[in-house]
Amino acid sequence: MSNQHAESGTKGYIIGFIASLILTAIPFYYAGTQSLSAHTTYAILFGCAIVQVIVHFVYFLHMELKTDEGRWNFISLIFAAIVVLIVIGGSLWIMWNLNINMMM
Repeated sequence: MSNQHAESGTKGYIIGFIASLILTAIPFYYAGTQSLSAHTTYAILFGCAIVQVIVHFVYFLHMELKTDEGRWNFISLIFAAIVVLIVIGGSLWIMWNLNINMMM
């Protein structure tokens, strides 16, 4: 039984690795060839980045919402993301405010 889990785990890692390679190669190709407009290239880059984050969560971090443990892991991830956004947003706000108020 454990052998079956090891094979499915290896298969999942290979699928995730190949998907990550493809999602990395696509933006590199369009950025390198400059065959599309800058806005389209940025949209492709952003879209591939979002999909790649999801691929990493599913195939490498095993974030699944089916189990109770997976739901708690997801809730912890969302909480950490909110804290990081608050810290980054607050830092940018403070720097912007200092820049405006300290200009001569």
